[in-house]
Amino acid sequence: MKWGAVVVAAGNGRRLGRPKQFIELAGLPMVGWCIQTFASMPEIVELIIATEPESIERMRSLAAQLAPNLQYRVVRGGATRQDSAREALAALGTAGEGVFVHDGARPLIAAHDVRAGMAEVRAGRASLLAEPVIDTIKRVDPQSRRVVETLERHALWAAQTPQFAVAAELRAAHDDAHNAGVAVTDDAALLERIGIEVVTVAPASENFKVTIPPDVARAESILMQRLCHPELVEGLLKGPEG
Repeated sequence: MKWGAVVVAAGNGRRLGRPKQFIELAGLPMVGWCIQTFASMPEIVELIIATEPESIERMRSLAAQLAPNLQYRVVRGGATRQDSAREALAALGTAGEGVFVHDGARPLIAAHDVRAGMAEVRAGRASLLAEPVIDTIKRVDPQSRRVVETLERHALWAAQTPQFAVAAELRAAHDDAHNAGVAVTDDAALLERIGIEVVTVAPASENFKVTIPPDVARAESILMQRLCHPELVEGLLKGPEG
């Protein structure tokens, strides 16, 4: 299966005081790390990046630098993440049968984890990277902050990206939600909504989302370690079993 990659990088980075996709990490803008990873994968034939209007030219330059041999387009993002993903999917060509959507604020994504997610996809079946929740989770009344319920931790997983599907099915899921006025926080929820089976794939490598200032330092430290130890990068491309 050939794949299209969608990168959503249209946030304003309120918690970090600036658009976080361009914060420099170990010599590259944050979003550049996932672009570089996807450009290294021959099964990915097209890249669509959604960003805010004022960043389109800068993002095009970055894609040209890091993915010169990959067909790419940069499109204007929407008011929400869901809108941005839908705009990017609309710009995707027909070369790839599969598609995945990735957050530009997850710079540590490894090629072997992408391939693990890809391997689960077929007609009627999608996947996403996710990890089992290790903390005890409480459902809390938002007004009183009173604990309403303690959830069963063993059944809870924290969703990550990429999230993978057959391209036609993910487009249909987005269009159906748009027409119905349904808003969610990730693409997998839209696939679930139209009856597509979605399975979780636990990543073998760090894949956290950079959200607050300490995340920046942590992500840069990991990336610098990879740069200083090329054998780690080779392992990330091949996978844990080589």
